[in-house]
Amino acid sequence: MWNIGTKILYVMYKALACWLPKSDHFPPGKWLRRTFAKGIAKKCGKKVNIEHGAYFTPGLSIGDRSGVGIDCEINGPVTIGKDVMMGPEVVVYTSGHEFGSTDVPMMDQGFTETKPVVIGDDVWIGRRVIIMPGVTIGNGCIIGAGAVVTKDVPDYSVVGGVPAKILKSRKPDTEK
Repeated sequence: MWNIGTKILYVMYKALACWLPKSDHFPPGKWLRRTFAKGIAKKCGKKVNIEHGAYFTPGLSIGDRSGVGIDCEINGPVTIGKDVMMGPEVVVYTSGHEFGSTDVPMMDQGFTETKPVVIGDDVWIGRRVIIMPGVTIGNGCIIGAGAVVTKDVPDYSVVGGVPAKILKSRKPDTEK
């Protein structure tokens, strides 16, 4: 994942492209961030929009016409489908800190096992959503602003809250 070419591209991305103005204020920045993402990410679809300040690792796979919002953080292996809208400051985690031992400081216990995150197609993720390790968000979902998603979300669900709970389905009653 982190070969020398990826490391060089990532340093260049963080030093330059990441900090260019938002896409609607400076369209060449959108193109430049997407170009770097194609060299860094595992997969980068067509017409992807990586916004100002976005952080992501080489484990990212992102589908056509999807976006990573302003100041988002995507850590580890994350698959984002096509046509996904992501608001600002979304954080996606794929691991956390170990804390099982009370006689060893948590900072010395290492990290939990990496659990990939999958986000389906046609998903709208609101501002400041946090998605925890191992979560799968189905197709057509809406994740309300500020939600903390700790469990899988079925297709066409609208969820919100801390922890996120299903508020309703986007499917008409006859399709459930």
